[in-house]
Amino acid sequence: MVVLDERWSPVQAITSHRVQFGELAGPLVHGATVFDWQLIATQQVAAAVEYSFRNILDDDGIPFAPVAVSTSVERYPTIEDRVDVEVVPLGVGNSSVELLYQMTDAEGDPLASARMVHVTIGPDGNALPLPDRVHAEFTNRLVDRDPTVGPETASADGGTYPRFESSVPIRSPHIEGAELAYFEEYPRFAGIALEEFLNERGTSLKKLSGEKQPFRLRDWRWEHKAPVPFESTLRVECNVIGIEHESVRIEHTLLADGRVGIEGVTEYGCFDRSGAAVPFDDRMLTPFDT
Repeated sequence: MVVLDERWSPVQAITSHRVQFGELAGPLVHGATVFDWQLIATQQVAAAVEYSFRNILDDDGIPFAPVAVSTSVERYPTIEDRVDVEVVPLGVGNSSVELLYQMTDAEGDPLASARMVHVTIGPDGNALPLPDRVHAEFTNRLVDRDPTVGPETASADGGTYPRFESSVPIRSPHIEGAELAYFEEYPRFAGIALEEFLNERGTSLKKLSGEKQPFRLRDWRWEHKAPVPFESTLRVECNVIGIEHESVRIEHTLLADGRVGIEGVTEYGCFDRSGAAVPFDDRMLTPFDT
């Protein structure tokens, strides 16, 4: 993978976006909205290198499918925020490109960062080589950065914690134009599994929420191994591997009709109503006692 000196100003993929009511879950932006902003930003980058989503879809391809995703949230935006998203390419291969997404508020303070490796998938399900001109565009615009994004460690802390799972049929409200499960839906499915677990343990996300908003996505690193097709059944397997007052660490495996589609580690955090990270209360962690 080639990495050159920085010589390209970032793509201003989203500029001064005012957070809308429909992007919230409670007082803060929904975690899936962060993924949605990444998708919007990716389309802007694709247009900048003249490899548009429309042309790829016209050829029955799946544009810029994620292969590896690492994301960290510094602060969750609220309805009072304006959000900017800048994107730069970090690396390019024969068929892949790695992009860095940096989200900031109106004062330029960091909100979230993401590193995503993308490939475009052809009608036969294989990754398509980047067209020569697109490869050259990305190569000429690469920047030399290596930010740490995602969980600092994926290891278990040695404790004994519960396992749980949930299943959902992939229906039309969950799919995108390529008739695969929509990218932002995956963290939603993982969140549903967690909420069902809390209910089984005699509490709920609603009961635990108030001035503090627990179990928000904070750091995650997921690898996408296979697509999740329309009309399949997705099973979300959750293995809790670490509990701290700053984070709850869960290994996730998402299987479509028994085939592993996504594997990764998710760290959930707790945030106050302004979006700043705060510790979990003891009562929030009690459901994970065995």
